[in-house]
Amino acid sequence: MKYELNTTEPGTVFSHFWSTCVGAGRAFEGLRTEWQQQLEMTVADCGFRYIRFHGLLCDEMSLFHYDNGTVSYNYAYIDMLFDRLLQIGIRPFVEFGFMPRDLASGEATQFWWKGNITPPMDYTIWADMLAALAAHWIGRYGMEEVSSWYFEIWNEPNLRAFWTGTKSEYFHLYEVSVKALKSVCSSLRVGGPATSNFVPDDRFEGETEDYSKHRTHLVEDLQTLKWRGVWLQDFLEFCRNRKLPLDFISAHPYPTDFALDGQQTENGKGCMKGRSRHSGSVKDDILWIRQLLTGCGYPGLEIHLTEWSSSPTSRDCSHDYLPAAVYIVKSCIDCIGLTDSLSYWVFTDIFEEAGPGPEAFHGGFGLLTMQGIKKPSYLAYHFLNRLGHKLLQRSDYHAITKDASGKLTGIFYNYPLEMTSAVPIAGYPNHTAAEIIQSTGSAVSIHLDLTGLCPDTHFSLETLDVTHGNATTLWKEFGCPKNLTREQCCQLSAFTGKLKTQTFVSDHTGSLQLHLVLEPWNIVFLSETGG
Repeated sequence: MKYELNTTEPGTVFSHFWSTCVGAGRAFEGLRTEWQQQLEMTVADCGFRYIRFHGLLCDEMSLFHYDNGTVSYNYAYIDMLFDRLLQIGIRPFVEFGFMPRDLASGEATQFWWKGNITPPMDYTIWADMLAALAAHWIGRYGMEEVSSWYFEIWNEPNLRAFWTGTKSEYFHLYEVSVKALKSVCSSLRVGGPATSNFVPDDRFEGETEDYSKHRTHLVEDLQTLKWRGVWLQDFLEFCRNRKLPLDFISAHPYPTDFALDGQQTENGKGCMKGRSRHSGSVKDDILWIRQLLTGCGYPGLEIHLTEWSSSPTSRDCSHDYLPAAVYIVKSCIDCIGLTDSLSYWVFTDIFEEAGPGPEAFHGGFGLLTMQGIKKPSYLAYHFLNRLGHKLLQRSDYHAITKDASGKLTGIFYNYPLEMTSAVPIAGYPNHTAAEIIQSTGSAVSIHLDLTGLCPDTHFSLETLDVTHGNATTLWKEFGCPKNLTREQCCQLSAFTGKLKTQTFVSDHTGSLQLHLVLEPWNIVFLSETGG
């Protein structure tokens, strides 16, 4: 591949939508010192501006109490958490869920930590609770600050695992919620429906999922199917017909044929084989949403993809290896200018949906292990955060940017052509499958001729590859210990900072020729360091 670039070109301004938001497991985890320390480091390195998590309204946060017809609120734990978030420099992307036990209409729960997933027994009391929370936040942090947050109603209500009600009941939940929040402050930004993966069939056309209408298991090539968002059109039409405020639309474009860890069948009907869609599916999904918004009379509505990763399972060993990092970079570069956020799920393996992780590298969603060791995916976001905000050039293998001072930065990556799908799932504890994926593909040669530089401009190249910055390589040398010693944690953390580095200098004419050989799943970051 050969590219030429005159660096004096002005470029096109773009936003770092990948840094808008990042996920975390649940609110209660955010009260832990290690979680907060890891978040502070992540915000500093990766530039995330908002954080979204489950469980804000769950009993362990102790907000809602109902005794003999009397409602009371205890804001102490939420205040502790939100105070610390704002101190760190990150704002809440508030997800209202799950149901407080005293307000729940049933006993059904989800996850190891038992979040109640039933509708409220009284929608008026639910609405009053949200209004009280909003008023409390405005009183504590000020209207200007709280108006800069986002408020999302529930999580993946299309899945029975998260909402035992119907589609219509969720739409009613949204209606009473948005009215309650806007009654406190009309400038609060409220949206939804936070539905799960795109689907290629009619399983979600009715009030609840119809497993008999699953079609993905009937074809060999998922790319032959036409995928579409879940409930999004019905939700937009509902809001328009009811004249309800809607400040953003949200969905979760995981690139797989299943939406939740362990989800397979119900009563033997329907089947999801745990397969991945093609490597560009997230871009296709965003384009579908943009077209839908235009067609439904909502052009320009903010799009927030409030969960996303290479798979929706917290036990996928590929999350710990290089391919996950390159998938992140490829998807983010592909989607420049198309969405307002693409929120990675999640920043840390301090995450307990299936219980605490069984070992340091267990394929958790996190950019960091439980011990705070940086995975390749963390380094990918650190590179992306260092890009400028003016795009000069982009291809399937690189992007060159310029910052406000005029300095160049660039990123090069090899998502090998042999891997036509998103990164396949390597279910824990199958690290061998993840390593096979990491060894798949061919190298790519890239020639980049830069002109228009000042003479003697210095550049640095940093390479993330199997032997530089990839923590699982050293972990394997240790013998793949389930429990790490303090010394091993220190060694692994140091290893992730030891990238391969090279320096280059432009010639007296202000030109620089770079020749890179990118092995499969490698990332190289280019930065102008001085002149």
